[in-house]
Amino acid sequence: MSMKITHTLTDGRLTVHVSGRVDTTNSADAEREIMAILNDNKDTLPVFDCSLLEYISSAGLRVLMKIRQRCAEPPLLQNVSSQIYDILETTGFTELFSVQRKKREISVDGCEVIGRGFYGTVYRIDDETVVKVYESADSLSMIENEKRLAKTALIAGVPTAISYDIVKVGDSYGSVFELLNAKTFNDLLTEHPENVYEITKQYAQFLKLVNERQVPAGRLRSAKQMFLGYLDSVSPLLDVALCEKLRALLEEIPEQHNVIHGDSQMKNIMVVDGEPMLIDMDTLCEGYPIFDIQAVYITYFAFGEDYPPNSMEFLGLPPEVTAKVWESFVGYYFDTEDEAEIQRLREKIMIVGCIRFLYLISIMPDTGSELFKLRVKHTAQRLEDLVGRVETLLF
Repeated sequence: MSMKITHTLTDGRLTVHVSGRVDTTNSADAEREIMAILNDNKDTLPVFDCSLLEYISSAGLRVLMKIRQRCAEPPLLQNVSSQIYDILETTGFTELFSVQRKKREISVDGCEVIGRGFYGTVYRIDDETVVKVYESADSLSMIENEKRLAKTALIAGVPTAISYDIVKVGDSYGSVFELLNAKTFNDLLTEHPENVYEITKQYAQFLKLVNERQVPAGRLRSAKQMFLGYLDSVSPLLDVALCEKLRALLEEIPEQHNVIHGDSQMKNIMVVDGEPMLIDMDTLCEGYPIFDIQAVYITYFAFGEDYPPNSMEFLGLPPEVTAKVWESFVGYYFDTEDEAEIQRLREKIMIVGCIRFLYLISIMPDTGSELFKLRVKHTAQRLEDLVGRVETLLF
């Protein structure tokens, strides 16, 4: 294919499409055409689409160097083939440009769904491989951010899966993980609900291990600040005096660097060769452990309280099984059989969980439904009752 340069300008985004081969025979033409495009769009940082670029010689690299000198910031080279990426990496151009490899394309048609999160769906491709497909227009940056968070957790000593590839799935993108014959705790529980207490104990002990790990200061978002933001968001649903009490309780919690997954339900813990491993790391943050345990209350009690079918629809578990998870988790996590102590701890967890539960249902599309109104009513009543009995959220 002969060299061809075209460009598009959409919503202020300048994309220069480079096709064919750029070598000594045409590099001067390529430079002239590209510079003319850049001169006509002086205030726009270009993106170079290299999906049809077959080859680039040293003469073509000199054109890239002139482009870099022309731009105030590193331009993006996207959809770069593996062969050309290797050339750019070897010659140091990956330090001068932001370079994204061309993504291989896969299909998830007919694949088993093994998990659904707030931002995407996890499919099993085969016995060894799963892919998390994101449902956001900003999926590539979300994938890169989740990889960064997963590496942070792994360095801190948290068993987790790190994506080894990014793929294109239809109009979206996904992260690929190697998880040999892995099942989530939720899978194990749906297959053997009679083992609910044993599985819940393993779940609680693993989450405690995660929450005991620490990361360097400033590496992750603050869970405390996130929950203060949730409270601000749902304050129109609550009495002013109640909001003030809740804010005071949250403010008392110290900032800590303990690892907080943020959505620590059983679907987000895989068991690989008998060892638990965290997945779905896009909610990772740092803070006091109560900010993680609240997810257990939300998942296994709050969502099903006014809508019992939720446990079957979301978890594939009957309500009586999810009830046992919530009832037994606190004792296992804190290693106590003292019922009075368990109830005291449970009430603190419920306060934090209620705040996030209100936030979650307030950003769902059914805020005008009778179910939403009932959930708000019951959650507000529970918070009013609990803040009258709980003086601190510290354990």
